Amino acid sequence: MSLPSLETTAIPGLVVVRLDRRDDDRGFFKENWQREKMLAIGLPDFGPVQNNVSFNSDRGVTRGIHTEPWDKFISLATGRIFGAWVDMRQGDTFGATFTLEMDTSVAVFVPRGVGNSYQVLEDATAYTYLVNDHWRPGVTYPALALGDPTVAIDWPIPLSEAIISEKDQNSPTLDPSTAMAPKKTLIVGALGQLGRALFAAHPDADRVDLFAGEGVTALDLTDSAAVAAWPWHQYAVVLNAAAYTAVDAAETTEGRVAAWAANATGPATLARLAREHGFTLVHYSSDYVFDGTAPLDPGHVEDEPLSPLGVYAQSKAAGDLAVGLAPRHYVVRTSWVIGDGKNFVRTMQALADKGVSPSVVDDQVGRLAFTDELVRATRHLFDTGAAFGTYNVSNGGAPMSWREIAQAVFERSGRSADDVSGTSTTAYAEGVLAQGNPFAPRPLNSALSLEKIRATGFEPQDALVALDRYLA
Repeated sequence: MSLPSLETTAIPGLVVVRLDRRDDDRGFFKENWQREKMLAIGLPDFGPVQNNVSFNSDRGVTRGIHTEPWDKFISLATGRIFGAWVDMRQGDTFGATFTLEMDTSVAVFVPRGVGNSYQVLEDATAYTYLVNDHWRPGVTYPALALGDPTVAIDWPIPLSEAIISEKDQNSPTLDPSTAMAPKKTLIVGALGQLGRALFAAHPDADRVDLFAGEGVTALDLTDSAAVAAWPWHQYAVVLNAAAYTAVDAAETTEGRVAAWAANATGPATLARLAREHGFTLVHYSSDYVFDGTAPLDPGHVEDEPLSPLGVYAQSKAAGDLAVGLAPRHYVVRTSWVIGDGKNFVRTMQALADKGVSPSVVDDQVGRLAFTDELVRATRHLFDTGAAFGTYNVSNGGAPMSWREIAQAVFERSGRSADDVSGTSTTAYAEGVLAQGNPFAPRPLNSALSLEKIRATGFEPQDALVALDRYLA
């Protein structure tokens, strides 16, 4: 059978689908919902979980304008209806209406927050609809009076002659205060450097972390009971900034468990929840998933085979693989994160202020990634509708060694670059191990190719320009 066709309407997201119905002397056949074909014509992959049928015995039955908190794909098995839709979402199109007479050759996709109603035009009409969430007891949502004068729906059968339930006869008139808000954003790992930057950009987001604090709710993603009790269906986007980043401590017995819990088990749980509830999952990953042997130019590319060296690196690689199973996901792979909190730049700034002249490794090369740049890139992926998948993101400019970055900080702090001496990773590791402390292997080249994110129209800001702003 051929592809159906799609028609947009004045209500954003509400679309009409003309189905390929085949008729003969026996009756008709149609593909009422065929996922591959529906996606091909531009319908969202809304993930239906339930199919309902409303049978209407008599012409004139009129079902109320209900604004249910899920997407619907409606069609007819038999009969004809007059469909009416009202945008009940917060925004400029609140109160916009669309009407259409439908038979079995027509379907309509109704996005969450659009009020849906119909009037039966033939006896024995069977109205069928797919929804992408399960009904729950106690869930309330806006309804609208069928005869509301503001939207002024021109019903073919006067409402005085229609068959209407008592509940629908008592629905309220249009009220902007009852407009349905969009689904929310959740920030996981909200107390970290990146989590705080994400909250600054999403001040209305809900926030969780392993421990409560600063308006953040405690949520342990390894606690199955706590995860089951959390209202995941309320979210459109989950931003996972949680991570165990104590690279050396991850080499210990306790650290290994903690690293895998935060960096692998947590993301796997979120990926499963994303499949179940349909939210988009953004997960922030690390250059450590690579062994650092890629050429400096162009650096590590997104589809390079993973080659983690230490426990931390292995746990992050496992998290990447798990998140890749979520239907709607972005893995934002980054390096050398700098934000609000304890980090390398602040440490070097403090040493410069105290008159200390440190020795810093000079054979590890990469780019700084300031948290505001990661936030900007994340917003860009959503705003441009970039294809789901993995994107390398850091600030731009030439890759630098840790020593060169320390020297740049010293110069901006009024010290000489010569006050920062160099050492090798091997020599540094020997010193750490000699003190009885664990030491994880590091990738010597952490530079990430930025060509894929650039191809979406995003131009990373030079790391030294960002460093000037950060230190100012």
